[in-house]
Amino acid sequence: MQIIRTVPVKQILTESSRAQIKEKFDRRCQQLDRECSQLAFEQKKLERKPGVSKQEVERRFSKEISRRKDQLRWLEYQRQQLDILPDESELETDEVQALIEVEEGDDWEQTIQDRQIVVKDGKVIRAR
Repeated sequence: MQIIRTVPVKQILTESSRAQIKEKFDRRCQQLDRECSQLAFEQKKLERKPGVSKQEVERRFSKEISRRKDQLRWLEYQRQQLDILPDESELETDEVQALIEVEEGDDWEQTIQDRQIVVKDGKVIRAR
């Protein structure tokens, strides 16, 4: 029998991986900024429509804009923490699903033990 298990992917921090992660943060920040601008534009457009409650439109849009601004603050915090971490630190960057073979008589503790994949500069160096 096979079971599906979530396995964390950890990345060893090097100068090149640090640059890649920062670039990923920058792209996500730009995307969130664009979404905030688009939401503000859509809000103004809807507020001008007759028969639409301006308070309701503002409430709904401000909630979405606020959520994205919270994500921006969180990304900025993560970027600051990334600058503090020393090289060779392990960062959990992703999760993947893995199929695990389970047979009668297998040691359950060993089957469910903590598994992980460790990546350094784009190459898998350990799969435990």
